[in-house]
Amino acid sequence: MISGFDLSTVQAIIGLYLISVNLLGLIYFFIDKQKAKRQSWRTPEATLFTIALFGGSIGCLLGMYLFHHKTRKRAFFIGMPVILVVQILIIVIAFFFAPVDFKIM
Repeated sequence: MISGFDLSTVQAIIGLYLISVNLLGLIYFFIDKQKAKRQSWRTPEATLFTIALFGGSIGCLLGMYLFHHKTRKRAFFIGMPVILVVQILIIVIAFFFAPVDFKIM
């Protein structure tokens, strides 16, 4: 029990958050691609990286390659995968080295 929530509730909240932030990343890449086609105001690159840093790296990578957007920019084709790898490492470290007993399902 974590401050009034059982573990399954916490897992559901984390799952919904990750789905939401990845969907947000995908949508932002789509919107920015459409704006690039019309040569209108663009989404700042810092915004796209912030979404990725807050857990939306999979959605951002999907958006990059699905919409063929920012795939030639070095900061993106190197930076987004690096963010994803770091996030995976953090998750692995949390599961295997945290003093908490995590149980999936």
